[in-house]
Amino acid sequence: MGRAHEVRAASMAKTAAIKSKQNAKYATAIYVAAKSGIPDPDVNQALKKEIEKAKREHIPADVIKRAIEKAKGGQGEAYNFVRYEGFGPGNTMVIVDCLTDNVNRTYTSVKVAFSRCGFRIGEKVAYMFDNVSLFTFKGHTDEEVLDALVMADCDVTDVEQDEEYVTVYAPQSEYSKIKNALIEAFGEIEFDEDETTWIAKEQVELTDPEDIRKFRKFEEALDDIEDVQELYHNAKIVE
Repeated sequence: MGRAHEVRAASMAKTAAIKSKQNAKYATAIYVAAKSGIPDPDVNQALKKEIEKAKREHIPADVIKRAIEKAKGGQGEAYNFVRYEGFGPGNTMVIVDCLTDNVNRTYTSVKVAFSRCGFRIGEKVAYMFDNVSLFTFKGHTDEEVLDALVMADCDVTDVEQDEEYVTVYAPQSEYSKIKNALIEAFGEIEFDEDETTWIAKEQVELTDPEDIRKFRKFEEALDDIEDVQELYHNAKIVE
């Protein structure tokens, strides 16, 4: 076996590890959503939302099914939502959201990622972000979409069009109302983005190679922590 075989084997192992972590991440989110109400996506909107997100990321159907069946089983792990905030290189700001069955373990792992990458944990920054509902899809114009949402009496922050894609921004509280209005107006839509998320009010450009290296290292460190669900930041990396 030559060097090429070793490289391919290492690449396959890395890909498998990434896929395994991604499967675990979505399985946890689906399990928690199913446990929070009736484990049926037809009546549990939080569960339906997580399943749709998982399908867009090509999470296997059996992973989704097992997570729901686990929630139906009654007793299981008790997961907690925890959020860590802080600053990174160039005075960038980060929010790290986690779901965990062991808060001490998660805090230690996230704190190590912060410190090893030159970040500072424990300083509040969420006030510099807006919590929004975000939908992106194609097949319609921004005018058609805005008209439909106005007719449905939805509170919309902005509707943008970039070539064939339309993006809707709205307050987080309007998520279900806007999604239902879009489906009612246009039928079943294949959303490219369909979520509530945090968007920075102002971005910070990172141009220094060392700052960029630290930020990329931080992203990779969080990817290795299974409890981490989302990373939000205001960094605009210029390479």
